[in-house]
Amino acid sequence: MQTKITLDWFEVAMASHVGWLRQVHSLKDNRKSGAKLNTAGWTEHCEGACGEYAVAKFLGITWNGSVDTFKADDLPGIQVRTRSKHDYELIVRKHDTEETNWILVTGVAPDFWVRGWMPGSKAKQSQWLRDYGGRPEAYFIPTKELLPMDTFGKS
Repeated sequence: MQTKITLDWFEVAMASHVGWLRQVHSLKDNRKSGAKLNTAGWTEHCEGACGEYAVAKFLGITWNGSVDTFKADDLPGIQVRTRSKHDYELIVRKHDTEETNWILVTGVAPDFWVRGWMPGSKAKQSQWLRDYGGRPEAYFIPTKELLPMDTFGKS
């Protein structure tokens, strides 16, 4: 089951401000994208923060909007990957932790779709390993392979 989450405009403003802070800190500290992105990063940070907020709203939990926490979970026990296009896959990178759950969100603010999830321990399967556009290899998990959100948090 995939669920549409529409953020209220004050939620978009709050989450986008966190994305803005993340980008400003990256520029100030002269950080480069670990994924070798060729973009400025503003859109990725703002939409990514909005995607995190959308998942928190969907799950009914608090999003802390952290900045400079890097590999810490976006939400307790969860990493969120926000993709702009609805046919895009969940990306899990080789260096990403296997000890957390990964959730795919697609869309752009204010409208997001929570597509599904996968435990990190199951995400790194060789059949999903791809090298797109000269960027580092990563695991691209098709949406049809993701677990439905109604199974999230259940044993």
